[in-house]
Amino acid sequence: MCGATVGGQALDAVDVARQAVIQGVVMRDDSPVAGAYVRLLDAGGEFVAEVPTSATGHFRFFAAPGRWTLRTLAPRTGPVDRPVVAARGRVVEVSVPLSG
Repeated sequence: MCGATVGGQALDAVDVARQAVIQGVVMRDDSPVAGAYVRLLDAGGEFVAEVPTSATGHFRFFAAPGRWTLRTLAPRTGPVDRPVVAARGRVVEVSVPLSG
């Protein structure tokens, strides 16, 4: 069993009804990847934000509603892109498996 939290990070202090939340975990071989970088790119592919993954491989963005791309950068693998659609009042959970 990996150290990732089942169902993602806690949202106790977040008013999800007023936010568009994109969050998830980066994994390699069933283990969380700490210190990877996850970038948020807009619909045109432009850089908007970047966060490092936590010790448990988790990341979170508060985004405007719409189409986004998550680009994950980590050692020993090429960039991994995941399209996501954010909507106010919704939490988008993304799992990013890395190879290598």
